[in-house]
Amino acid sequence: MTEHMINSDNTSLGIELGSTRIKAVLIGPDKTPLATGNYDWENQYIDGVWTYSLEDIWEGMRGSYADLKASVRDTYHVELHKIGALGISGMMHGYLAFNAESQLLTPFRTWRNTFTEEASSKLSEKFDFNIPQRWSIAHLYQAILNGEDHLPDLQHLTTLAGYVHWQLTGE
Repeated sequence: MTEHMINSDNTSLGIELGSTRIKAVLIGPDKTPLATGNYDWENQYIDGVWTYSLEDIWEGMRGSYADLKASVRDTYHVELHKIGALGISGMMHGYLAFNAESQLLTPFRTWRNTFTEEASSKLSEKFDFNIPQRWSIAHLYQAILNGEDHLPDLQHLTTLAGYVHWQLTGE
């Protein structure tokens, strides 16, 4: 009974990419948490930018899911083979800039970066709405104000959650 419930179309897996930990939670058909998994990670300050590498993102995703699978195995004595639905959540701010060939143009700029004060101020004034420094649009506009070299090749801009979704689904 437990194996069928765990491996049913009615379970949901949620993965949240936080600033210091990636968390995975398996929810049962009755919306009760069945198991969790974690992976600790930390962004790096490289050349004046708070960042994670793309490799770190995938290592963390694999690590949190492996920890969740181990939790299912240890708790229920069954192997997790199937889930019904998957949801990804992550830092909803930041700057992942890609070219037409899906190559990252500049290191991932996380929400922790606070070098977008000029852009934030100008955008807030222009739109008569508070645009925080961490928002993706502030990062993009700051890159424009700085005349950054990668901009002529910019084809696609996204956040961490958007990047993971894009890579998993192609959309």
